[in-house]
Amino acid sequence: MVAAPSPLWTPEALAAAVGGTLSGPPAGPVGGVSIDTRTLKAGDVFFAIRGDNSDGHAYVATATGNGAALSVVERARLGEMPEGASLLAVDDVLGALEAAGRAARARSSARIVGVTGSVGKTTTKEALALALGADGPTHASAASYNNHWGVPLSLARMPASSAYGVFELGMNHAGEIAPLVAMVRPHVAVITTVEPVHIAQFPDVEAIADAKAEIFTGVEPGGAAVLNRDNPHFERLAAAARATGIAHIVGFGEAPEADVRLTCVALQAQSSTAIADVMGESVSFKVGLPGRHIVQNALAVLAAAKLAGADLCLAAMALASLGPPPGRGVRTRLAVKGGLATLIDESYNANTASMRAALAVLGTTPVAGRGRRIAVLGDMLELGTAGEAMHRDLAPAAATADLVFCAGPLMRALWEALPEARRGAWAPDAPALLPLVAERLRGDDVIMVKGSNGSRMGPLVRALAERFPAGSLAEAAETSE
Repeated sequence: MVAAPSPLWTPEALAAAVGGTLSGPPAGPVGGVSIDTRTLKAGDVFFAIRGDNSDGHAYVATATGNGAALSVVERARLGEMPEGASLLAVDDVLGALEAAGRAARARSSARIVGVTGSVGKTTTKEALALALGADGPTHASAASYNNHWGVPLSLARMPASSAYGVFELGMNHAGEIAPLVAMVRPHVAVITTVEPVHIAQFPDVEAIADAKAEIFTGVEPGGAAVLNRDNPHFERLAAAARATGIAHIVGFGEAPEADVRLTCVALQAQSSTAIADVMGESVSFKVGLPGRHIVQNALAVLAAAKLAGADLCLAAMALASLGPPPGRGVRTRLAVKGGLATLIDESYNANTASMRAALAVLGTTPVAGRGRRIAVLGDMLELGTAGEAMHRDLAPAAATADLVFCAGPLMRALWEALPEARRGAWAPDAPALLPLVAERLRGDDVIMVKGSNGSRMGPLVRALAERFPAGSLAEAAETSE
């Protein structure tokens, strides 16, 4: 007989961790942690956080009805809570979630890796979860849960039995990473790269590097930093790491000085194979996603895995099963006029570095017959006064596309910099661009869509998938006759 899994929390242990008081009917064991009743599972504890647009206290009845083991609420709101709900009363719900995260970290003997960087955080975090998971039970933050509520939520969800933990840390202002890393306390800190992302909030890129370097302030004694040796800010970051007492600094990349150095790479349409020298050990590996930037971040993954004490061979083999997170390269077939087209969804977010990387991947994606490579691009936001120039400067990178469609006032600068033959259409926003793109698609085309979240390219991707479902191929063929 297989033993039942241990609960994530007992009500008593959670109450002690957050300094709260149990109230109402006795609560059962807690199997998970939730802040959203739409995804809450039976047995979860529901933290009734006050958000910008909603107050979790209004959903306690829903949480209870959905099988929540317990709801964490403000003491001052106890009188408003539904009868029959098992409650944990605290002074501040978000503060209680943070306390639960710190308590989960304190009880854990897992080796912890923290990941930040201007580009590639989530994919690197997912790759680390795979690599470390091949060696032992691994817990990783879900999706892009990397902010002031996502990090403590991810920590609070970490089982005590985890051998490894991987946490993503994000920021768009200085001072945001320091309190997050103080909760995570990683043994290994990874900075994927430093680029002019959220530059509108900073005086220069060096200030962004300094903000990323806050991750070093929470590294455990004897821990290590993993840094991009090919990035021009490597020395600045290394100095910041040393200033916090980190002696073990590992550089990754193609530079001759890199401790984890790429020695051979073959880029394919949907994957890559490579050989790297990982701190003196030659490792061959395959990555299940396309693009040189993915291989670059795989080097960071191998470095962190070795530093965390994982089996390097197992970690390398696991990378072959890496798939794209939503909005970061997911491929869908479209039944368009004349046959099937391929849609590459890169709509999660955009900055100059990730835009160039996505355009490079588009350029390596094969097309058949009369198919074309088509880029559908939305504005990159938070670039400050240099935004228009940064969009214009994408013109050489956009040469990988046969046609370029642009949405938004900033993308107008790129549109005007393109040769006439490669101009698909420009529109002031994504909804206006949608019909212009849709009417030009044909069989064998490859369409890559990318833009900042605020440019609303994600809904454009969904609209294309709904308009041209692959199941309607026969109908599309009839239309083309």
